[in-house]
Amino acid sequence: MSAARIDKNIAFLGAGNMAGALLRGLLASGAAAPERIWCVDVRPERLEELARRYGVRTGSDNREAAAWADVVVLATKPQVFDRLLPDVAAGLRPEALAISIAAGIPLSAIEARLPEGARVVRTMPNTPAIVDAGATAIAPGSHATAADVALAKQFFDCVGLTVVLDESLLDAVTGLSGSGPAYIFLIIEALSDAGVKVGLHRDSAQLLAAQTVLGSAKLLLETGEHPGRLKDQVTSPGGTAIAGLHTLESGSIRKTLIDAVESATARSRQLGEEMAKKLAR
Repeated sequence: MSAARIDKNIAFLGAGNMAGALLRGLLASGAAAPERIWCVDVRPERLEELARRYGVRTGSDNREAAAWADVVVLATKPQVFDRLLPDVAAGLRPEALAISIAAGIPLSAIEARLPEGARVVRTMPNTPAIVDAGATAIAPGSHATAADVALAKQFFDCVGLTVVLDESLLDAVTGLSGSGPAYIFLIIEALSDAGVKVGLHRDSAQLLAAQTVLGSAKLLLETGEHPGRLKDQVTSPGGTAIAGLHTLESGSIRKTLIDAVESATARSRQLGEEMAKKLAR
């Protein structure tokens, strides 16, 4: 299904996995044209790959690309953000929008290093965006308009689902959906191990475990039912599911998952504070 066309020049400053996923989603959906995209990265082999695969413009000059673009996607690793922002500030045009996908970098820290009044949107995507199943939260900066938020949402709708939230909630998003794939992969691995223990071949166990997680999530999203109600539909009196659920509850699975999200949220907040201090120097 094709998306509405984004008739703007788009520069990706940093061309890692997440930027690559967004680039592919924009092109595959028809939302953007290759000739209106410029990818910048420090790795020549990565730029060659993107140019060959998608026909986009590539280069190594952040300032030049920022000056050309209507939308500048800040997609470098957080650790080198302090080196990226001066180039962006020098090139960013007053009418351009900056979209950050860097984890843990507060809007205030970005805005402070860009020209006065710069329009910035901060996002928190997750790795399933690589297969068009991402979950992304979007938070507008102090000068971002409703149109800017809608444009950022259009970008990330190409690779999954999006929600618009206040920035104060992005650490919680990082703890839940940003880090969440790691929790789910651990659960799938554990279920696969369990399948092997009870006699299944490893390949069959992993396939069944992964499809069960995928199918359960799809059932919840498409029906809109409360997960507890869907759980009850699987759980017959005196049956197998209630026996398994009893064991899970005995192991405090709810508490463990809640604690994991809480811990990851706290760590995200701590890292954000550290990055803000680094950018303030």
